[in-house]
Amino acid sequence: MGTRVILVDDHAIVRQGLTALLEREGFTIVGEAGDGMQAVQLAKELRPEVAILDCGMPILNGIDAGRAIHEALPTTRLVLLTMHTDDQYVLEGLRAGIRGFVLKTQAAADLVRAIRDVQAGTVFLGPGMSKAVVDAYLSGAPEPTEHLTPRERQVLQLVAEGRTTKEIARLLGVGVKTAESHRMHLMEKLGIHDTAGLVRYAIRKGVVQL
Repeated sequence: MGTRVILVDDHAIVRQGLTALLEREGFTIVGEAGDGMQAVQLAKELRPEVAILDCGMPILNGIDAGRAIHEALPTTRLVLLTMHTDDQYVLEGLRAGIRGFVLKTQAAADLVRAIRDVQAGTVFLGPGMSKAVVDAYLSGAPEPTEHLTPRERQVLQLVAEGRTTKEIARLLGVGVKTAESHRMHLMEKLGIHDTAGLVRYAIRKGVVQL
């Protein structure tokens, strides 16, 4: 059996294409998920060697899903599929435990190489991504002062997606009052006092994408 991989993308047709590509290269696709929350659950169940995560997913984006998977399964290697070359995506991904960054516009060969590189313990960067960001991370660049916890980032994403407090509570498995408390604490921490401001912040920080 080849390297055991899970694929996470909210578009089924993308997952089908990636499955066909990777199986031709000798990898074994052991599971698929359509959002980041499902991805974390699937990874814990299947314990794959590699997880391939789309960056812009609903409920929990690829970076935050990667962080949760890395905390639960530190030996599972993580590859992020993204449309962005911005330093903020790479740096936040590195902090989350992601070591492969593949542009969706690039050739399929890049994804295969990324999987093999991260399995070998190295970092793979797609074209246009700055190696200086990796060097800064490895040298211990300081965390931003507004650095959010994983739960705060998830609440931020759900608010930015337009979810109601009741929906947020259901998705997080908490009471409505607790969900509202999370939202208020987030606003206080960021010094942002309206939903539109949270949405702008989430887009700027790459928590959600336009």
